[in-house]
Amino acid sequence: MNALGSFLQARRARVRPEDVGLPSTGRRRVAGLRRDELATLAGVSLAYLTRLEQGRDRHPSEQVLDALGAALRLDPDLTAHLHALARATSKRPARPPHRSPERAAPGTRHLLDAWTDIPAYLRGRRFDVLAANATAVALAPMYRPGHNLVRDVFLDPGTRDLFPRWEAVAAGSVAALRAVATAADPALRDLVEELSSSSEDFRRLWARHDVRPTRDETKEFHHPVAGPLTLHRHTLDVAGTDGQVIIAYHPAPGSPSAAALRRLRH
Repeated sequence: MNALGSFLQARRARVRPEDVGLPSTGRRRVAGLRRDELATLAGVSLAYLTRLEQGRDRHPSEQVLDALGAALRLDPDLTAHLHALARATSKRPARPPHRSPERAAPGTRHLLDAWTDIPAYLRGRRFDVLAANATAVALAPMYRPGHNLVRDVFLDPGTRDLFPRWEAVAAGSVAALRAVATAADPALRDLVEELSSSSEDFRRLWARHDVRPTRDETKEFHHPVAGPLTLHRHTLDVAGTDGQVIIAYHPAPGSPSAAALRRLRH
């Protein structure tokens, strides 16, 4: 099935009929909304929605997409993703672009090393760690250069002890990966296939089609030496790169987490 059709089916399965004013009584053969119910809510014909989900119509208008997004109760991130999928579906498949291995610019490495008080690392477009300072590596082995963050979240058992709210971290990782995943990146597609075959948790979360780009937020850690830490994550785009970002963690001044981070550094 095409990516747009898979997304629409997955998202309508997440909407309860009663949430959109439809009766939920009686036996229902599908989870969430039926295709005809979504068509009615979005103001399109059942035949048209069927063609859209089956990939036989590749040119939905922005108005139709907005109507489908509203009917499916999509947030702004998911609505933007819906439009991006439709744009990709309407184009003729192109040869994947040749991409050389990602590297961190020397200036970026110097910047990270200069931030001795805070954990910071450089993340590539496929969630590989390209560079990190010593404090980041001390905070979590997964922040060591050469590691893939999503792979470690699902395949390294130690991450479940490191993150007290592991399920939220896992869901956020998958939603962030969804936000950057494209069919034109074979290496990223290979990563998704690897994790889908190796982790039931990843398969379950990937099938949800949640989308949420990486943003600033508070994150909890439980370090085996420093103990519990609550750190604020800052996400900084690196200009002139293909999706590289700097991730830095900062504790509240004077907090127990700040003291724990000092112990960790020294």
